[in-house]
Amino acid sequence: MKRWPLQHAKAKLSEVVAATSDGPQAITVRGRRVAVVLSRADFERLKRNGSFVEFMQRSPLVGVDLVITR
Repeated sequence: MKRWPLQHAKAKLSEVVAATSDGPQAITVRGRRVAVVLSRADFERLKRNGSFVEFMQRSPLVGVDLVITR
């Protein structure tokens, strides 16, 4: 994933957006990733998967009694 410092991303937003064809683009502040720009298709694919709770509720293991010990 390519990284864009915030100042560069602000100045070259059209390039950041165009680069999403190569995959998600990370925006950094002081070297730390703080945001990700991704294509609309990637966003829709992620959104379609629902929340983590919905994912777990669709699991084939729903209703199985698991014994978990620490």
